Amino acid sequence: MFNKILIANRGEIACRVIKTARKMGITTVAIYSDADRQALHVQMADEAVHIGPPPANQSYIVIDKVMEAIKSSGAQAVHPGYGFLSENAKFAQALEAAGVAFVGPPVGAIEKMGDKITSKKIAKEAGVSTVPGYMGLIEDAEDAVKISNEVGYPVMIKASAGGGGKGMRIAWNDDEAREGFQSSKNEAANSFGDDRIFIEKFVTQPRHIEIQVLCDTHGNGIYLGERECSIQRRNQKVVEEAPSPFLDEATRKAMGEQAVALAQAVGYASAGTVEFIVDGDKNFYFLEMNTRLQVEHPVTELITGVDLVEQMIRVANGEKLSITQDDVTLTGWAIENRLYAEDPYRGFLPSIGRLTRYRPPAEVAAGPLLEQKTWQGDAPAGDMAVRNDTGVYEGGEISMYYDPMIAKLCTWAPTRAEAIEKMRVALDSFEVEGIGHNLPFLSAVMDHPKFVSGDMTTAFIAEEYPDGFEGVDLPEAELRRIAAACAAMHRVAEIRRARVSGRMDNHERKVGSDWNAHLQGHSFDLKIDADQDGATVLFEDAARLRVSGSWTPGDQLAEMTVADAPLILKVGKVSGGFRIRTRGADLKVHIRTPRQAELARKMPEKLPPDTSKMLLCPMPGLMVKLDVAVGDEVQEGQALCTIEAMKMENILRAERKGVVTKVNADAGDSLAVDDVIMEFE
Repeated sequence: MFNKILIANRGEIACRVIKTARKMGITTVAIYSDADRQALHVQMADEAVHIGPPPANQSYIVIDKVMEAIKSSGAQAVHPGYGFLSENAKFAQALEAAGVAFVGPPVGAIEKMGDKITSKKIAKEAGVSTVPGYMGLIEDAEDAVKISNEVGYPVMIKASAGGGGKGMRIAWNDDEAREGFQSSKNEAANSFGDDRIFIEKFVTQPRHIEIQVLCDTHGNGIYLGERECSIQRRNQKVVEEAPSPFLDEATRKAMGEQAVALAQAVGYASAGTVEFIVDGDKNFYFLEMNTRLQVEHPVTELITGVDLVEQMIRVANGEKLSITQDDVTLTGWAIENRLYAEDPYRGFLPSIGRLTRYRPPAEVAAGPLLEQKTWQGDAPAGDMAVRNDTGVYEGGEISMYYDPMIAKLCTWAPTRAEAIEKMRVALDSFEVEGIGHNLPFLSAVMDHPKFVSGDMTTAFIAEEYPDGFEGVDLPEAELRRIAAACAAMHRVAEIRRARVSGRMDNHERKVGSDWNAHLQGHSFDLKIDADQDGATVLFEDAARLRVSGSWTPGDQLAEMTVADAPLILKVGKVSGGFRIRTRGADLKVHIRTPRQAELARKMPEKLPPDTSKMLLCPMPGLMVKLDVAVGDEVQEGQALCTIEAMKMENILRAERKGVVTKVNADAGDSLAVDDVIMEFE
């Protein structure tokens, strides 16, 4: 077995590989850019080598620099993670020439299957059903338009060397094909150093289901079930689960056998994924093969008990697979939510900054993977597991240079319904401050009827949130529970203030029992009857809710029990009450005396400033293109400029017809959130 492995990656996947290598007794070497000097993967590794400036194309994907790090560290093998150089045949060739093992497939398999154009041709020749499209290279935007018309709109414009949603655009007409081609080409060049583009038919209402395969160098190959990855935004997966709530055993077997046959046809060896789109009749079509570990691999590990990183290392060491297809059993259900540094209230645009608070829920190990210990969970606590694969820590910086994903929160339970409920609790318990993030949106998805029923497609987010995410309106029954909890918490805070101020020895008697709770447009008059074990909250309609919990003033997480059911609240302070975040809702809860509530109803509402005639920068980033000038008349939907952030290009468009009166930024300028880019008359 290898003594030392270098991880040619960063962030959570580098940390993930380090955990398994440590379990196997293998020394690890991290590489890092200037932006990652204090990164978690650098702290976790046994050794670390600096490789250059922050941009990935000057550090992490520069093969010569990575090879120098390998040589200086004496590493015997390299795990590439995903993204970066993980599917780069030239990198694999360089390792082979240097006598260093690649913890991944042979060069030939990468060349054949890692390239999306080539892989589709091979799949078609092998008799695998593929999506209609143009597999040749596309020269320019006009060529893209011509091909798109031949294939038939809508089309998917994709980077041949792409992955993770980078270099992908859907075009519904000629204008979108032109813009999409150029943006995909730019993103592909920046992210992968390969700007080749191809076009295929975009299949509407599909489900994205992928098969995990595992092959060795001795001709053995197995599949480890499927993952459902249909909850996507901009072609980037957000929620994954295993198994799929849609497949039956016959379809699973057919897809799995076809995936293994395809992998073995190209001499594949390692852990890889064959992706399919599946229609409502369970017809499946080959989409692509990822010749590397997938971001969502933890859900497969959780239901099979197989440590995929360990298997990859053993295959790279020349070992035979120790398990056969008959040994693979799918147990229970696992769900993964990707925590992104993206602000859902700003159209999911990237957010950067310092993590002033980062407190994931406690990890709990249980289920099939209990013995593998690829995460830091405690002893099992019943039939459930919580796992959080992360690459950040409290006080660390979220950089604009890399992917916005900062953690992968996973839960496992015997049934899908139980796994969803465990995920709801875990999301409510996850504390993140200092940046915009998508935790509220993830909570909303977990409660959405379509997700709960398993009736979703890759169009889920576009269909259910067509105007973006604006938070969750909770039902009145849940608002009552929150009102009762907050009233009880407010009473505790008032008692403390009375004690500190020394108003009276019997301070509790001076804290009243009649209160009004106002939240989400609802007003509840209530009375609190407190005792040593908690409080009974009586509403004006005679409803009673029992509240208990250990919250004390200053705690930012309240784990309460209301009406015999758990209620987890993230707690902030606002004048006269609390800022409460729970189940995707962000609420201001005002707790007032009856007289204060009466006066509050007479206060005028403060209106936000008018920015309707300004284009504000929605995210921190770099302006790479300015499309208009002062005096130009613009139409609704017209492109105004392009902002690049976290390896993604974002085209900002006019919301209505107008004339540009002032431009405050130009190509090459770095912009902050809410910077005024231009103004209109």
